[in-house]
Amino acid sequence: MAFKLILRHHRTWIISFRYKCSLHSLAFVPKHNPADEAEIEKLKQFLKCRENICVLTGAGISTESGIPDYRSEEVGLYARNTNKPVQYQDFVRSDQVRKRYWARNYIGWPRFSSFRPNQTHLALYQLEVPLKRVSCVITQNVDRLHHKAGSRNVLELHGTAFHVMCLGCDNRIYRNDFQTALAKLNPNMTIVSKTIRPDGDVELSQEEVGGFEIPSCAKCGGILKPDIVFFGDNVPRTRLESVRRELERSDSLLVLGSSLSVFSGYRIVLQARELDKPIAIVNIGATRGDKLAHIKISAKCGEVLPKLCESRINIT
Repeated sequence: MAFKLILRHHRTWIISFRYKCSLHSLAFVPKHNPADEAEIEKLKQFLKCRENICVLTGAGISTESGIPDYRSEEVGLYARNTNKPVQYQDFVRSDQVRKRYWARNYIGWPRFSSFRPNQTHLALYQLEVPLKRVSCVITQNVDRLHHKAGSRNVLELHGTAFHVMCLGCDNRIYRNDFQTALAKLNPNMTIVSKTIRPDGDVELSQEEVGGFEIPSCAKCGGILKPDIVFFGDNVPRTRLESVRRELERSDSLLVLGSSLSVFSGYRIVLQARELDKPIAIVNIGATRGDKLAHIKISAKCGEVLPKLCESRINIT
């Protein structure tokens, strides 16, 4: 009885949240055709005998929450803006780059940290916890929406925007605490938040950045950066080893909302193929791993994942 009550509660959550999301958060979802019911049925059959599904998620699942991705045609960051994300080496070398980055992040943080999970995140929670079909969620996203949805075994491949780390020692602090420190140093910074970027910052002119001040590490005086794998940086080896272990104990890989353009994500698909794990992909448009997939559905994840939960009796 307890299981049924929990499931009913979360199904209601998805329905009510569908209404809230539909009004304001689809601006960054690229053009797409409706999900094909026959293809969804194939995916249901694919998952029917799987009990340890490893899920890899990308930016495409968070666009339905209002967070843009980088590469989607017409609506992705690269299609709307010529400014590229900050590179790791530039961040480390230049005090001005760090000030500009943190000023943009400071303005964007209140909005970025308030984004809420959508139907896909909530469906993955159901597949992991009540239904016990998903063994692990490996995400390329830094938005913590899987955690907000209730997912438990989440491996953040590229880190998280919700922590700040020191490059000189092992000190880590919560991003909200860092926001408080930035506010104290910059009491006159009152720019209204603009269009959010995939990692939580916004576009600011050099004039708007002005003399923005940033604190150093309270322990060693070192450089503070978000606990995110920047472009030009490497995923920590221990994290890669954790990914490998999760793949080894899984019985399949389900890729959601990722074009697999970044090698750290594509490598997971290659490893799954090497381990002879069946692969299914749901993403709007082509992906780098399509030729390796047993099933590929070109559709919005939010149209597909909830239907897998609705058919829980059939896939159990």
